[in-house]
Amino acid sequence: SSVNRAPRRADPGQEAQEFSFWLRLKLFADAGLAGLPNAGKSTFLSRVSRARPRIADYPFTTLHPQLGVVYLDGAEFVLADLPGLIEGAHQGTGLGDRFLGHMERCGVLLHLVDGTHDDVAEAYRTVRHEIVAYGQGLGEKPEVVALNKIDALTPDLIEERRQALAAACGHEAHAVSGASGAGVETVLRALHGHIRAHRGGSEPDIAESAAWQP
Repeated sequence: SSVNRAPRRADPGQEAQEFSFWLRLKLFADAGLAGLPNAGKSTFLSRVSRARPRIADYPFTTLHPQLGVVYLDGAEFVLADLPGLIEGAHQGTGLGDRFLGHMERCGVLLHLVDGTHDDVAEAYRTVRHEIVAYGQGLGEKPEVVALNKIDALTPDLIEERRQALAAACGHEAHAVSGASGAGVETVLRALHGHIRAHRGGSEPDIAESAAWQP
């Protein structure tokens, strides 16, 4: 110790005890990106932050969660790009139970649906079912839903699929393109509104006219 630097006596020890611990890392973020593989989550994260996740045109490009910091009119929050979920994820298919575990530490979910998918409503329901079936309160987390990849769709098809997605989720569905940046600011403001509420509204109000910058 600090006062007994050269001890001359020792007490008899006790029988050692052994323990085994299983530690599971769950990353913390203000918001997490949810969706099927190839829904454009990594592209969206690279658009709104300085994070540079791997982006490629094949499923499960993202194998580990990636974090990015989003700056919005003087405020900031952490957004996590989570690996895509497939049917049966809550039972461990595609390591989905591990990916869903990270969602437990996210305050809000941003659910991106690939707008080029033939049935956007079914794509949404597939992921939503896995989130709810996993439990741990994931189904009660605030959720922002957005139709992604609208740069590849015609205006009429965007509106048709956006309405179908809104009907499936039961609330507003935004239209966004992580590639072109269209609709990104609107989605970020909606997301940040939920984050502020989750934090207890302790942040100052954000001026609606201020420009968003990555």
